[in-house]
Amino acid sequence: MSLTYSRRATPSELPAIMAIIDHAKAMLKADGSPQWQDGYPDQATLKRDIAAQTCWLLLVDGQVAATATAIVADDPNYHEITQGHWANPVDPYMTIHRIAIGADFAGQHLSRLFLSNLISHFYQQGIRNFRLDTHALNQRMQGLAESFGYQHRGKIYVDEPAANHEDNARLAYELNL
Repeated sequence: MSLTYSRRATPSELPAIMAIIDHAKAMLKADGSPQWQDGYPDQATLKRDIAAQTCWLLLVDGQVAATATAIVADDPNYHEITQGHWANPVDPYMTIHRIAIGADFAGQHLSRLFLSNLISHFYQQGIRNFRLDTHALNQRMQGLAESFGYQHRGKIYVDEPAANHEDNARLAYELNL
């Protein structure tokens, strides 16, 4: 059995994080999704996440296996939701962004372990509401969200570089514990 745990990222781990993000971009492209195909997320974004202590890692036997950004704050992208509504629009929530698994760790179901670790950590901090969003063509993320009991709540638009407005459309999910 491997030693597997989650913790916040450090600046020295940025190259490993970017390699994971680049792998995820290639997978999204191969799946036909425009998500993450216009430069986002870039190194500057991940540096900001690390500095803000919102970038998390999943480590397996000392190797960076996955990355995600977990933010407890009001997300301006979630203010306007169409084709639905948030079940809990009042209480604080943790949002998962930029979750990705490294190429050497694909197929090991580590995304489930990683998401479980993050939810558990923030639950212990008193957070009971969790949100995430993904492109309609990102079937992997939709499957992961739904396997955890996240409910599809509607559609939001993210403020990211994109070829057109509809490329910024995201399915919005919420988990209330």
